[in-house]
Amino acid sequence: MDTEASMAPSTTTRSRALATEAVHAGRDDLAALGLHAPPIDLSTTYPSYDSRAEAERIDSFAATGARPDGPPVYARLDNPTTGRFETALARLEGAASAVAFASGMAALTAVLLARASMGLRHVVAVRPLYGCSDHLLGAGLLGTEVTWTDPAGIADAIRPDTGLVMVETPANPTLKEVDVRAVAHSCGSVPLLVDNTFATPVLQRPVEHGARIVLHSATKYLGGHGDVMGGVVACDEEFAARLRQVRFATGGVLHPMAGYLLLRGLSTLPVRVRAASASAAELSRRLAADPRIARVHYPELGGAMVSFEVFGDPHRVIGAVRLITPAVSLGSVDSLIQHPASISHRIVDEGDRQAAGVGDRLLRMSVGLEDVEDLWADLCQALSGEEPAVRQGFSDVPARAGAGRAGATVPESRSAGR
Repeated sequence: MDTEASMAPSTTTRSRALATEAVHAGRDDLAALGLHAPPIDLSTTYPSYDSRAEAERIDSFAATGARPDGPPVYARLDNPTTGRFETALARLEGAASAVAFASGMAALTAVLLARASMGLRHVVAVRPLYGCSDHLLGAGLLGTEVTWTDPAGIADAIRPDTGLVMVETPANPTLKEVDVRAVAHSCGSVPLLVDNTFATPVLQRPVEHGARIVLHSATKYLGGHGDVMGGVVACDEEFAARLRQVRFATGGVLHPMAGYLLLRGLSTLPVRVRAASASAAELSRRLAADPRIARVHYPELGGAMVSFEVFGDPHRVIGAVRLITPAVSLGSVDSLIQHPASISHRIVDEGDRQAAGVGDRLLRMSVGLEDVEDLWADLCQALSGEEPAVRQGFSDVPARAGAGRAGATVPESRSAGR
């Protein structure tokens, strides 16, 4: 395909910093095209007056899964706009290729189908995972079989028909971390898939630690504004080719408008993640020092997600927030809070959910870009049942006394992984 998506990774003489790649990857050809913003190609089909040549290109794709040379053929096969996003994400993750899908679950489905097509239907997985990922594996909806284990048991759980080992780190919603390099070593020749949705390539690049497949719900941090849905898999070109064939056959394609928005989202990804992570770290310290909180979960890696267990009724907290939005999902510029046992992990069997640390008093918060003092004030009033104090204008006056200690260290007994 004759677009930037098929270009060599970079023409620069040295490697570029992540922040630079986030702005320029997928856009390196724009100046030569006389453009500044990436174009949006909304075509569903493309004209071709040479049907014999068209047949050869389609046959080639069916045989290899490689992107067709020349102009596009049909939107379900490939699209120039989504191709730009794929190029950019692959560069940020340090992978050879990336393949985008309509959602994160469509992306995971394609991975499982691609491995199953090779007769490798067994999956080894570590809980917790996102609830729908857990359900897709456990319910056998795609004819797969799963063995659940902890990281230390991965090597023993692998069988001749194991096609995949899957972990999510930091995990949803407990933020439990896995040593990717150690797990990759345990996998041997079996590909390790890391769901990197929470960390993003800003905080973690699993390929550098031995993972062969990296999964994102692009709906979250990659888009970053709560207005686009998508999924993407970063991997080597051989597996990407198979994923493209699955995508073409099953139709789980990413719409080009979504591809455009995701590419735009990547340009601010490092700035957003680092700013939200600073607020999340501060909130985790304050929550850990608050007597209304039983336990705080915040990963050593950092990030913009905080989970905490309350002594009181978590549903009352959900109903009492005013600035923070009580909603499923995460990674937006605004802060969201939800009760995993009721929503994101409701589909997981209660015993399995509890065993994975997803208790009934656990709340998960996605910290956005609001001022940390405003977020803390809202959390405090929601935890105490008080009405939120209205802050006039854009004052930087600290939250009321007693709300929490800025810079407080997370106590050993209340923090996961510390």
